[in-house]
Amino acid sequence: MLVFWKERLVFLSVPKTGTTAWEAALAPRAAMSIQDPPELKHAPVYRYNRFFRPMLEKFGGDDMETLAVMRDPVDWLGSWYRYRRRPFMAGQRNSTLEMSFDAFVTAWMEDRPPPFANIGSQAKFLEERPNGTGVTHLFRYEDQAGLRRFLEDRLGGPIETGRANVSPVLALDLSPGVLAALRHKAAADFALWDAIPLRG
Repeated sequence: MLVFWKERLVFLSVPKTGTTAWEAALAPRAAMSIQDPPELKHAPVYRYNRFFRPMLEKFGGDDMETLAVMRDPVDWLGSWYRYRRRPFMAGQRNSTLEMSFDAFVTAWMEDRPPPFANIGSQAKFLEERPNGTGVTHLFRYEDQAGLRRFLEDRLGGPIETGRANVSPVLALDLSPGVLAALRHKAAADFALWDAIPLRG
C-alpha cells in the first residue's frame, strides 16, 4: 500500500495484479509505503477502512481517494497457480506442483479451500464498505497504459517501472465444466471486472 499525501491518493495493493513493480517505482514519491507485514501491505478495502482511513482522516486526510488494479478472474487464479508451482515450493502445503489448473480452481471454489487455494477473491478485497468507503479509481491489470497515464497525471511526471514478482510462464486452460462452475461461483468477480472501463 502506498499513500500519497499531497496528491490525496492511496494505492491499494491487490495481490497478483502487478502492484509490486509499481510500488518499487513509486515508493520514493510516497508519504507512506507499507511493505510489511503482508496483511498490511495487501490491506483490502475493509482493512483500509477500519485502520488506515480513520488515521488519515484524523490528520486532515478526509478527502483521500483510493486506487486499485483488478485482474481478469481466470488470469488472476492462473497467476496464483503458476506462482505456487515454483520448484522451491515442492513439499510445502501451498504448492500447486503435481496438480492441474482445473484441480486448483476446483479447490478454490470449495467453501473451505485447502491452503494452496485459500487466496480469497478480488471482489471481496475490493468490496465497498457500508459507510461508502471503496475504490475510487479501479483499473484493469491489462490496461497498464491507462494506469500509467492516470498516475503520471496525478503524481506529476513520468514513471519508470520494471518487472517484479513475476510468475513462471505456463499455458493455462480450464475445461468447459470448471469454467462454467467458476463463472457461477465467482459471479461477483466477473461482474466487477466487466464493469471496469478501459482508459488506455
